[in-house]
Amino acid sequence: MVCVPSPTHEASRVTTTALPNSSVTGAGRPPLPVKMVIAGGFGVGKTTTVASISEIEPLTTEASITEVAAGVDDLTHTPHKTTTTVAMDFGCITLDPTLKLYLFGTPGQDRFGFMWDDLVAGALGGLVIVDTRRLDDCFAAVDYFENKGLPFAVGINVFDGNLDHDLDEVRWALDIPDTVPLVLFDARERGSVRDALLVVLELALERAEM
Repeated sequence: MVCVPSPTHEASRVTTTALPNSSVTGAGRPPLPVKMVIAGGFGVGKTTTVASISEIEPLTTEASITEVAAGVDDLTHTPHKTTTTVAMDFGCITLDPTLKLYLFGTPGQDRFGFMWDDLVAGALGGLVIVDTRRLDDCFAAVDYFENKGLPFAVGINVFDGNLDHDLDEVRWALDIPDTVPLVLFDARERGSVRDALLVVLELALERAEM
């Protein structure tokens, strides 16, 4: 039996069990459901990442940034940002007939951190998105995945083709070991997002086989 998530609170608890043979002509078995988390700081491109690759209309829980929130959240590098994720983003993508990714984007602000445990439950791995203009915003996400022992990769979102620090500098600043993949990607480009997610998937599968 397959537990198929729907865009609800319970969807954050996707599990993978033995799959029965499908009775659909020519379908063989249904694709294996795999849960993956998209994390990172405020305004780094999590919602854009999910929306760029999702094969369904993504579920977003966007709320307008109020004057009070603007005084709390740093909008220096995102002056045109008018909304923020307050619960999660949800989307999915079928990579091939055997595998389907369910993507859960976390809220970026610390005040919504209480939701992370529910969103991460049952996940195979995570992609921590980084904006090199403000590396300190992703420290919490990196620490979270390290403490959970969950496989993750760091994806540097290249805004307008700009990279403020090279990869070695980013790895040193984040204090992440060589075993954590560090990749460049563009959250707006479907193919680029796919490649970053495949890095996480490969890492998670390697960890599962150890």
